[in-house]
Amino acid sequence: MKEDNKQLLKTVLIVAVPIMIQNGFTNFVNLLDNIMVGRLGTEQMSGVAIVNQILFVYNLCIFGGLSGAGIFTAQFFGKDDSEGIRNTFRFKFILALIVSALAILVFSLFGTSLINLFLSESADGGDLAAALLYGQDYLLIMLFGLPVFALVQAYSSTLRECGQTIVPMRAGVAAVLVNLVFNYLLIFGSFGFPALGVRGAAIATVLSRFVELFVVAFWTHTHTSDMPFAHGVYRTLRVPSYLVSDIMSKGMILLLNEALWSLGMSLINQCFSTRGLNAVAGTNIASTLDNFFKVVFLAFGNSVGIIVGRLLGSGKMEEAKETDTKIICFSVFFSSFVGLIMFSVARLFPQIYNTTDAARSIATSIIMVQAICMPIEAFKNAIYFTLRSGGRTFITFLFDGFLTITFLYPIAFILSRFTDLSVIWIFISVQIGGLAKALLGLILVKKGVWLRNIVKD
Repeated sequence: MKEDNKQLLKTVLIVAVPIMIQNGFTNFVNLLDNIMVGRLGTEQMSGVAIVNQILFVYNLCIFGGLSGAGIFTAQFFGKDDSEGIRNTFRFKFILALIVSALAILVFSLFGTSLINLFLSESADGGDLAAALLYGQDYLLIMLFGLPVFALVQAYSSTLRECGQTIVPMRAGVAAVLVNLVFNYLLIFGSFGFPALGVRGAAIATVLSRFVELFVVAFWTHTHTSDMPFAHGVYRTLRVPSYLVSDIMSKGMILLLNEALWSLGMSLINQCFSTRGLNAVAGTNIASTLDNFFKVVFLAFGNSVGIIVGRLLGSGKMEEAKETDTKIICFSVFFSSFVGLIMFSVARLFPQIYNTTDAARSIATSIIMVQAICMPIEAFKNAIYFTLRSGGRTFITFLFDGFLTITFLYPIAFILSRFTDLSVIWIFISVQIGGLAKALLGLILVKKGVWLRNIVKD
């Protein structure tokens, strides 16, 4: 490897590894959480999995909304403009609370109906009424953690965009340890604590989010010399109108993109659920393991947004283009090895769960497909962050959310409603459809449509 490539890889890993550790820790505890709930039974696991799929839409709306401001934060940091960063943080803070309030209202009014969308009668049996009840219990408690989750993202994303990835990692590690301990205590009633089942899992998650918020907020406001944007950030919540307009023109498209993408993925999962509770359980087991392994390419994607965004903000267009290409190659290369590891454990992992043989078989097959597709998913993720780094949010929207809802979802819908194909073949068909998205992404990056400095004035 050339010396300049080694230096770039070192720079990328400095950004990516803390994100990998944080997300890896989080997903590892989510995996243990999922296993603990899975030990209770198929209905409990399915109820929790359905609610988490619904909350997934909210999580990505927060991610998308904050990402619009984050594009400016990264470029303001490259420009060394603390006041600009301060204003983007204020925007994130306000947006986080507004989206959370709307989500709590929607889930409070329509939560039961949303859960019912994923519960379908089938020949494989399963107590749908019990799964619904477990889902309702879990959702009610999780609502208390939504605003806290949003504020954590506002702080952590800003710190990362300003080059500080260690503190969000430490906060994430502290949170997942709290989550793990209280999962054990409250799900099964260990050491004299009440055995609360799925409600215990929800309480543990909410507690962990309060811990994470405390760590990132406390560090930020006690280290204003490192993070000057935090000095006086709450003296006012006013954001200059011109900046609001710029962020809204780009950020709201990203929020819409994440909303549509996550909605599309939820609808695709709803199509899988038409094959019964075994399909719900099997896809949940597979997605839990997939989330754990894909932290590698997600971290490389974040590195694209941060490192390339700074170069664009500094006006270094050619360096940004060359750097972006190399980071994409790094991501695909490392993800190929991750996929091999994931494939090797595909038959073993589902055996941990207290569920049916049919659910385990579905999980094994889907894990194998996910492992094979890991390099392609890494490429698509890096393309998403490349387009976003230059503020090309409308093109990002067309590439990501629009294609998911108008192309991938119809594939799943048609096959689930008008054929007798198993959930495994429907899943494979959706993955094949994703190849068109990868090809489009390659064309867009090669054309260089994303090479823009959006904060030069």
